[in-house]
Amino acid sequence: MGVFKTLAVTGLVSGAIGAGVVYSGLIEVGADVPHAAPVHALLETARERSIAMRARDIQVPGLADEAMVRAGAGNYEAMCVGCHLAPGLAETELSKGLYPAPPNLSKAGSGGEPARAFWVIKHGIKASGMPAWGRSMDDPYIWELVAFVERLPSLDAEGYRKLVESSPGHRHGGGENMPPGPAQGEALPASKVHIHGDGKRHVH
Repeated sequence: MGVFKTLAVTGLVSGAIGAGVVYSGLIEVGADVPHAAPVHALLETARERSIAMRARDIQVPGLADEAMVRAGAGNYEAMCVGCHLAPGLAETELSKGLYPAPPNLSKAGSGGEPARAFWVIKHGIKASGMPAWGRSMDDPYIWELVAFVERLPSLDAEGYRKLVESSPGHRHGGGENMPPGPAQGEALPASKVHIHGDGKRHVH
């Protein structure tokens, strides 16, 4: 009983100290200050294990279909490029300011894990800036995004631009906040893709 009593007291003391630290405001939550290394390691491990467990039974469809890749290109340009960048786009205001920094998918792609990419796009990541796009996108549209992300690292800036221009634009069956554009399957005119002087691209 003495051992259990000691463990219980130790647990209570540790909990009280932890609560005191939290209440004191000493924990830095600013996005411009990185986590301490042990906190970062804990959060990263928890995230990766959580995703791996939930994505393990996802069945990946064929992702090489060119129509899927083109459709994903339009949604990527409208919804993802500000954080996850594109070939020839080094950084944006969003990508510079977010912590943890979003991965540069023009280089990383899905990392060879399309099921993981699907889960992350659909469900998002808490306290990271990654939205749960599944709230406004059905699964087929998410798989189109995954198909495009799989292709993305093989593209240069010109190849990326051509795919975006040939896409049906920002279309995923509901929740879009973009103005009307071409019907599904029609090419997106070059005039709909606006490139700012600082390299930011938007589909109009």
